[in-house]
Amino acid sequence: MSFIDLFAWIVLIVLVASTVAVLIFLAMLPGSIARRRNHPWAEAVNIAGWVTLFLGFALWPIALVWAYVDVPRPNASRPGEVGQP
Repeated sequence: MSFIDLFAWIVLIVLVASTVAVLIFLAMLPGSIARRRNHPWAEAVNIAGWVTLFLGFALWPIALVWAYVDVPRPNASRPGEVGQP
């Protein structure tokens, strides 16, 4: 095996490893954002991020937006009403 063949194998291994690392990072991103923002359904957002890994990232933008959207909580002063700013 010549030097160029060895170099090609090293480049191929580095490319495959970096692609796998980026895919795993992208699958983890919505869940970690949701946990950092104390999202009420952070675990569901995390699972949605990982499920999109197996679906080819078709629904990944939806999981990412869901990580940033919070559900409005009821106002403590008036029970039964949704809090308004």
